[in-house]
Amino acid sequence: MTNLSLSRKSQLVLLGLLTGIFLLNFLSRVVLAPLLPVIEKELGLGHTAAGAFFMMIALGYSTGLIGSGFLSSRLTHRRTIALASVACGCAFLLIAASQTLWMIRFGLFLVGVSTGIYLPSGITTITSSIGSAHWGRALAVHELAPSLAYIAAPLLVEALLLLFPWQAIIALIGGASILLGLTFLRIGPGGDFTGEAPTLGNIRLLTGRPSFWIMAILFCLAIASSMGIYSMIPLYLVAERGLDRSLANTLLGLSRVPVIVMALFSGWISDRFGPKPTIAAVILFNGLAAILLGALPGRWVVLMVFLQPMLTVCFFPAGFTVLSRIAEPRARNLSVSLTIFIAYLIGAGLIPTLLGIFGDAGMFGISFILVGAVTLLCLLPIGRLDLTEPKKDGGPIAGA
Repeated sequence: MTNLSLSRKSQLVLLGLLTGIFLLNFLSRVVLAPLLPVIEKELGLGHTAAGAFFMMIALGYSTGLIGSGFLSSRLTHRRTIALASVACGCAFLLIAASQTLWMIRFGLFLVGVSTGIYLPSGITTITSSIGSAHWGRALAVHELAPSLAYIAAPLLVEALLLLFPWQAIIALIGGASILLGLTFLRIGPGGDFTGEAPTLGNIRLLTGRPSFWIMAILFCLAIASSMGIYSMIPLYLVAERGLDRSLANTLLGLSRVPVIVMALFSGWISDRFGPKPTIAAVILFNGLAAILLGALPGRWVVLMVFLQPMLTVCFFPAGFTVLSRIAEPRARNLSVSLTIFIAYLIGAGLIPTLLGIFGDAGMFGISFILVGAVTLLCLLPIGRLDLTEPKKDGGPIAGA
């Protein structure tokens, strides 16, 4: 695959559509967090069972990531993106119509599968359609979607719960996802090429690079600091800190508003200072913030709800830039899918489940402190990141 740079107008259309699809993709995975207090009460669940919902999404997401290469190698990246969006919407409609707990779990697994299909094709389409000098800024625009989803999820939930049951909220998001996927299939530019299917050979070549494993660890921490902690903060604030559910969700949504500003600057920061210094600064901040989130007494925790997510968004443009450099162009989707496969399963699946277990034991705060301590320890391998880009024969060429 060679870079297929689009015109400036087409690049803007592509970024707009992909950011919209990624917004609904991400919203589908995080909207459960502000709904958890309601779902717990209605279904009679404990914190551990509620946290395990995110494990079902993570298991599905990891499955989708691995399968994404097989799909894109046959359908092209553009059709894979459209399929992911439509399938996610259908899975949400299934959850909205579910009558049993197991059907909800199955629906969440399908949400994970469908949303996992998207990311490798989305990132590869962006980096193939836009010059590498502008990757940081283009990916930063794309990364506005998680920030907007973090803001929209609790505020949307609190507004709509006044009028509708939680199932109707799920159905609304599902319908929007189907509509946007069909729109991209009809008018979306870029992505008209196939991806790289996972094989033992290319997996061995990629996983043989120490930088791959370092990035997998760092993405685990970044996803744990964003989605993992975000998923359980409403329960933490309500169950252990005594806040009202509406107040907790409102604070959670408002705390992500400043992140939008950081998201806009995150690509410039990565391009200006380089991905390694950017990643190191984010990991340091995330570790300290998680510790303080669990340790500060009283209402000081509200301050940390606002500060904790501030720099996390800066990790992802830098992180995806590194992932795009440690693999040859045709295998970029494989680099993304394998890394996020590991990171999401742990950071967005295992971590919320463990936080729920600690929460049931009355130790929510201690669990956040432990997450922060592990994050700080993982500053050590960043210096060993190798940003040389491999040749097609597997040898390195000069990189950034």
